[in-house]
This record gives sequence, C-alpha cells and structure tokens, in this order.
Amino acid sequence: MRAGHKYQHLVHGAGCPCHTPEFARLNARLNAGFSRRSLLKGVAGVIAANALATFPALAQTAPRPVLFTNVRIFDGVSARLIEGKNVLVDGNVIKALPDVSDMVSDAEVIDCGGRVLMPGMIDAHWHALLCAIPMQTAMTAAIPYVHLVAAHESERTLLRGFTTIRDVGGPSFPLKRAIDEGQAVGPRIYPSGAMISQTSGHGDFRMVYEIPASDQSNLSHAEEAGISSIANGVPQVLNRVREQLMLGASQIKIMTGGGVSSAYDPIPSLQYTAEEIRAAVQATADWGTYVCTHVYTAEGIRRSIENGVQCIEHGQLADEDTVKMIADTGTWWSIQPFLGGAFANPKGTAQQRQEQQQIAEGTVRCFEWAQKYGIEKFVWGTDILFNPAGTVNQGKQLAQLADWFSNVDILRMATSRSGALMAFSGLRNPYPGRLGIIETGALADMLLINGNPLEDIALIGNPENLSVIMKDGRFFKNTL
Repeated sequence: MRAGHKYQHLVHGAGCPCHTPEFARLNARLNAGFSRRSLLKGVAGVIAANALATFPALAQTAPRPVLFTNVRIFDGVSARLIEGKNVLVDGNVIKALPDVSDMVSDAEVIDCGGRVLMPGMIDAHWHALLCAIPMQTAMTAAIPYVHLVAAHESERTLLRGFTTIRDVGGPSFPLKRAIDEGQAVGPRIYPSGAMISQTSGHGDFRMVYEIPASDQSNLSHAEEAGISSIANGVPQVLNRVREQLMLGASQIKIMTGGGVSSAYDPIPSLQYTAEEIRAAVQATADWGTYVCTHVYTAEGIRRSIENGVQCIEHGQLADEDTVKMIADTGTWWSIQPFLGGAFANPKGTAQQRQEQQQIAEGTVRCFEWAQKYGIEKFVWGTDILFNPAGTVNQGKQLAQLADWFSNVDILRMATSRSGALMAFSGLRNPYPGRLGIIETGALADMLLINGNPLEDIALIGNPENLSVIMKDGRFFKNTL
C-alpha cells in the first residue's frame, strides 16, 4: 500500500537519512564502540531463554521441605555410611538429620530405596569458559560465542554431579550471575577472573607480531575477553589484581611458573619476582581472600610460598623437600590427575607430549609424598582445558585416583576437603554456608547414588548412576 503524500517522509527507502554516508559512518562508530559488557547482556538473554526452556521450574525453590528417607549417608567425612537417619531439606539448607523414627510433617517424602546420599562433588580446578572449546576457537571467536558454549557445558557439568567448581582462569562472572539468578543451569562458581601473568608468562596468549607492546597498544583478544591479564612490575600487578576483585573474584590466580599449553614459557621458567608476588598477595589479603598460583617446579613453589601464596595449583615437579615445605607451612595443594593416557588434554607438538610425560611421572611421586607427609590440605581438580571431547571424563578422572588413594580419601577430596578450600575465600565467599558435607545447616547440594561409592568408586564416573542431583535445595535430576 502506498503512503499518502502527508506521510511520505516516514517511508523507509533510498531517500531515508539512514542511507546517507554520514549515517553509515556514525553507525560504524557506534558498533565499534559497543562494549563487551553490553554484548554479554545479550548473551545472558539467550542463555536464559535456552535454560528456562529446558528447566522451566528451576527458578523457584521447592514450596515445602523435602525429606529423604530409606537412605544411607556418606556425609563427606566418615569412613562408614551413616544409617538410621533421614535428611530433611528446607529451602536451600539441610535443616536436620532426624532419626528414622522421628515424625516429620508437611514434607515431600523421597523414598531413596536404600541408595547412598552424598554431598555434591566439587572440582577445585576448572575452567568453565575454556574447558569445552578448542584453543584456537577460544582465542579467535567472538566473545559471546565463547560464553554460549560455556553455558551449554555448565549444564552438563552439573548433570555429571559437580555442584560446585572453582574457576581458576577465565571470564566466568556473567555465567556465574546467570546461574545464581536461575537464568542458566550449572554449578556454583568460585571465580578467579583473568589469570594474572607477566609478559611471556603462562597467561600471555599474544601473537608474536603483537610484540613489542606499548602504552598505546590495544589489548590482545585474550585480554579483551577476560581470559588473562598481563601485568609487569608492582604497580601493574596491584592494578590488575584489584580489577579482578572489583569484577567479583573470590580468589586470585597468578602465574609463577611455565606450562605445557602456552606458547612461550618453558616449564622450568620462574615467573614474577618476589616483590610482584607479594604485591598480588597483599592486594588480595586486603580484600579478605587468598592467591593461588600455577606452578610446577620445586623452585617456583618455594618462591611462591615464601612470598605468601596460599594455594599451589599443579606442583607435579616438586621435590620431596618442597612437598615437606607445603606440609609444614599448611599451604593448600590443588593437584590434577595428569597421568597421561586417554584423559590427557591434547597437545600438538612432540615437546609438549614429552613434557606431559614428565608431569605424569611427577604426579605419581607427588601422590605418594602427599600421603607420606600427611598433607591435609590436599585437593584435586581436573584442569580440563581446550578439550571438548574430554569434559565427559570429569568424574572418571576423579575415580582413577583409586590406584593411589582409598575410596573414602578420594570422596573427601571431592567433597568436604574441597568445601573447606571454597570457604577459604573468606570475605569473598559468594556462597556463605558449608559445602561438601551433609550436616545440619550445610547447603543442600547432594547426590543420590545407585550403589555404594565407598566400595566402588567407579560409580561416580558415570552420571547414569546418579538418581538425584540437588543443588541449593532444588532438584536438577530426579529419576525416582
């Protein structure tokens, strides 16, 4: 239909101002300046629509208490299952463990059929944004795409029985918010934000043609995305650490040694001076939390601990004296089952594969030394990285520790002990309340297992063995 002469100026056509060169230039400038934060708002909307379409009722807690009956309980600590008790959940907490003879009124009863109820599992070294995406894609794709992939993987992570993860590198703040608000499905996230790295360090993902950098240089893609943040010298370290705390980091991750996945830094390299490490520790302590660090070698571990770092990530190339130092200082040790084989993150070069083998041999030594020196603050994490096919093995990686640890020790590492590490973030703890344990007052994150993992640890590696997955008092799976 043709518009009348009176309204002809409203018709969109070649004469419209939006077709002029001036408008095109203005539009290009506006699009170029469209911030990453604004883009992520759109991503959150897509996440929300997808998540709520799958789980339309997850935004609300159960309208009345839930009572788990006919159940055996692994509480996260005890070497024997607790029998003769029920578990009462009210809201998002465990209200009580009443005797089976006690009457509980106005509760939804879940008959567990003699199955084992245990705390939700915790992966203390996870990369929510980087685990399920190839490295080349993560470093080149549009940032919203990376977040959408992560949102999809977060749902699968929860459905593998991992109700909490500590994210030790990557821009997981928007994903965490979406999950916490019920707009997406996934585990609790303890975010570190961008990995703080020196130039040429383990978090420097720049291309060689971007060197040398200057004050006028643009941030690299990885820095723009919030994957890493390059800082050199005390003032820059203070600034970058404080930025991540401002964004919502519950702990800070720095790099004090070389790695396998990075392009430039050999594993034996020492990264960050004593002064730089102390600066990161001071800025973090001022906010009531702690610093963890990526490091493999004995010398790097010692420098880190001597300057205040309170949690070692990896550490497989430690010597026995350094392991004893970890024990004597009460430092947390988050180690990964880097044992080679089918579960290893894929590596492209022969040198990287050789380094993987050295670390695998060191992993076995460290498992043995950790037990010899009775390290209590010893936790695990997978560190599945740039490995979309490997995320399904998250629980299987935990189960394979049975070659070195008792079943109850493995379960403690993935529940109560890792829960204590989550609480170590102190004033920055995003989820005040006890995690990794079944006791009165603890947060209601629990799994119901078809079988007894204290007898058969392999059960936790297969999500089909999970009859119920509850997080924050909400059912995310219930086949009963």
